[in-house]
Amino acid sequence: MTLTVWLSSSLRRTAPGYDPANGMAVEAAPGASVADICQAIGVDPSAVKIVMVDGRARSMDHRLEGHERVALFPPVGGG
Repeated sequence: MTLTVWLSSSLRRTAPGYDPANGMAVEAAPGASVADICQAIGVDPSAVKIVMVDGRARSMDHRLEGHERVALFPPVGGG
């Protein structure tokens, strides 16, 4: 199954050649979790604070069905 993965902020540095305008296409087995996808693309799951799948907040254990858009966000500070 193919997914589109979007990386935000500092997570972009973990994927060489990442294109922020288009995200990245990732092939995965049906039923793979978000954590599985993170590991497949070289992102430490503990570095991800927020997971969005097709615009909805999900957990790292969320199972994917294919053709979803997965957005990963690190913790952000500021003020």
